[in-house]
Amino acid sequence: VVFPCLAGRVSESAGPCGNGEVMACGLRRYRAVTIIQQATMAHFRLLADKHVAEREERLRGVNRVISHEIKNRIGAVLGANGILEEIADISRAKHAELVGIIGRNAREMRNTVENVLALSQTGKDDVRQHRNVRLSEAVREAARQVREAAQAAKIDVRVLPGMPEIEVSAAVIELCVKNYLSNAIKYADSGAAERFVEISAAEEETQAGAREIVVRVRDNGLGVPPDKREKLFERFFRAHESIASIEGTGLGLNIVRETVASQGGRAWPE
Repeated sequence: VVFPCLAGRVSESAGPCGNGEVMACGLRRYRAVTIIQQATMAHFRLLADKHVAEREERLRGVNRVISHEIKNRIGAVLGANGILEEIADISRAKHAELVGIIGRNAREMRNTVENVLALSQTGKDDVRQHRNVRLSEAVREAARQVREAAQAAKIDVRVLPGMPEIEVSAAVIELCVKNYLSNAIKYADSGAAERFVEISAAEEETQAGAREIVVRVRDNGLGVPPDKREKLFERFFRAHESIASIEGTGLGLNIVRETVASQGGRAWPE
């Protein structure tokens, strides 16, 4: 950019200009460009080092939490299994309770591993990320994946009509909607006469006047206390961690936010 500009200025110059003057002017410009490049690269290296350090610290934190979670689950499974092996005349009720402990902890370990794998794929440029389908098709597939769990919890999963006729990344929509649906099932209100979760989508206008597609997952479950909504998408945060019967690692919604952000979108609670 700089040197073609210099050549143009020289060509347009009406006054006399020697070859030496042109070369000297070009040299000054070359030095200026070199200084700018060096300063830019130094600043970039500082930002890159800071970014790498932050990612490493987050990774260490993830490793600590995941290791602790899986270690506790394995301990519960081994403990229940040990009792089953040692006690021959165990009652049916106790046997069923111990088998339930093993099954529940095994499922939670599987969910933890799946969440970690999903988190590791965030932003990765793989083939599946490029498989585009209709928005309604991706939403129905996510609903299909949680159908059995929803039926067991007696929750009606509704996919509302009228979704925009656009193509979306199958991987992104399925992953995010499935996480929302899983949360709706997990935090269903046992006292509600009718339990439901519904998915809708519409094209809306932002405050800045831009157009965007908004996908909403709405349910009539336990809800989220207002003072905890800002942290809802943070890694390892759980709004209902005091309820012992509801288990999880607090990774699901963080995966949603990271995945949506990698596509230039955003996720938020209402």
